[in-house]
Amino acid sequence: MLMIAVLTTGCRRDMHDQPKYIPLRASSFYPDDRSARPLVEGTVARGHLHEDTLLETGKVGDEDATVFPFAVDLRVLERGRERYDIYCAPCHGRTGAGDGMIVRRGFRRPPSYHDDRLRNAPVGHFVDVMTNGFGAMADYRQLVEPRDRWAIAAYIRALQLSEHATIADVPADQRGRLQ
Repeated sequence: MLMIAVLTTGCRRDMHDQPKYIPLRASSFYPDDRSARPLVEGTVARGHLHEDTLLETGKVGDEDATVFPFAVDLRVLERGRERYDIYCAPCHGRTGAGDGMIVRRGFRRPPSYHDDRLRNAPVGHFVDVMTNGFGAMADYRQLVEPRDRWAIAAYIRALQLSEHATIADVPADQRGRLQ
């Protein structure tokens, strides 16, 4: 009995020593001699089906969009602020004035979001710039998801409004709370 136990322990196969196919190596199992199987025609990788052009690009046709692809509420603005502080504030500054830490370190100053040109730009312009880059700004397509790009654009609009708001922009029932 002891002899059988000794002999069978020497015959085990560990996970590192198991039959497997190494990607892109030849295989005699399939008729085409490939171990990697071709993708089924018409398949799209998860997360890469871009059906909503407005959401993905910030454009309607060839023009920058003037509307959001979803409702903007406090939750969206909070998410936009969070993403803005991570990705945008280092260059554009916390207030959007273009005076972020990168500028203080000697890099090129981005435009202020409070310039008339950007205050009057369609909201899709900001999404397009985040998606494709512009001038010295690299694209953030891989870093920032499309919904987050729109949330950032909504927060940029809130920053712009905060610098140029009038008392008429405040709802009448809220004006009494202002100093």
